[in-house]
Amino acid sequence: MTTRVWDYLSEYETEREDILDAVDTVFRSGRLVFGESMRGFEREFAAWHGVRHCVGVDNGTNAIKLALQALGVGPGDEVVTVSNTAAPTVVAIDAVEATPVFVDVHADSYLMDTGQVEAAVTDRTRCLLPVHLYGQCVDMAPLERIAARHGLALLEDCAQAHGARHRGRQAGAIGDAAAYSFYPTKVLGAYGDAGAVLTSDDEVARKLGRLRYYGMEDRYYVVETPGHNARLDEVQAEILRRRLRRLDSYVDARRAVARRYAEGLADTGLVLPRTVEGNDHVYYLYVVRHPQRDRILKELRVRDIELNISYPWPVHTMDGFSHLGYGRGSLPVTERLADEIFSLPMYPSLPRDRQEAVIDALRDVLARL
Repeated sequence: MTTRVWDYLSEYETEREDILDAVDTVFRSGRLVFGESMRGFEREFAAWHGVRHCVGVDNGTNAIKLALQALGVGPGDEVVTVSNTAAPTVVAIDAVEATPVFVDVHADSYLMDTGQVEAAVTDRTRCLLPVHLYGQCVDMAPLERIAARHGLALLEDCAQAHGARHRGRQAGAIGDAAAYSFYPTKVLGAYGDAGAVLTSDDEVARKLGRLRYYGMEDRYYVVETPGHNARLDEVQAEILRRRLRRLDSYVDARRAVARRYAEGLADTGLVLPRTVEGNDHVYYLYVVRHPQRDRILKELRVRDIELNISYPWPVHTMDGFSHLGYGRGSLPVTERLADEIFSLPMYPSLPRDRQEAVIDALRDVLARL
């Protein structure tokens, strides 16, 4: 029996009636685009975070792209972010013709080293884009101070942080705006692509509303400013609306898996995840480190246990971003992590016996290294 790094099938069986009812609700509504399901999810997701607005979009990449545009980021501007992230974070910056400027990450949390940000700010910098990675938050207070001092926008990438908190504040409710992905693997996942942007700024919300709908606002086919077709699908919105009510239970289940891993692997030589002081971790991924990572992955694959690497190629090392001029060695911590980090199977319905199988296999392999 293969232990997958992520699987939704058993969860789907548990929620199947509600998911199918969500689809039927939309199909019977008489409104397949911009209907009550999308509006309802937007209201409820915003309220869950304690912010004024949620603007649903078609995926997480466009959530970042449209948020950057709504915040006034465009050609010639610079956006300070990290290279230890999924490529879409940087693809979205490139899509608005801005330039990503990378800072390194902390070796113990894998999160943005905010102590490097001030030195990365230039007269072209327009936005700070911290990535709340693997399920916990970047230290936002220094970024808030830097943003205020230099008049910069602060955009949170929350694709991996649904439900995470930082010193009591909800991820997504700290910056000027926050971009979310609801890709199926996420803590709050759709059954396909979906995304959203949160903000309490009325004007940013209005711009986002236009940008996701060709640039139109009140009158059909009257474009205020050129936009996109990036609407949140009604079916996905209705599914998300219902799954939002179970988000706390998903987080609780992930934390329970994380506790079992921590207990079972505490004395093995693996570097286990560290929760930063003040953070409430939601364990989108359970990321560990070991210098013999590749051998471990190979041996567990033979035992039908899937592991994953997030991320084996830092963005600044990819051919598509070679023009930025970051050579090997420019982000030493990020580059070292890319050779050592990997993630264990993690999802709410991961069976207890599969968790134990992962722990036992890792203990056996690590004892023989």
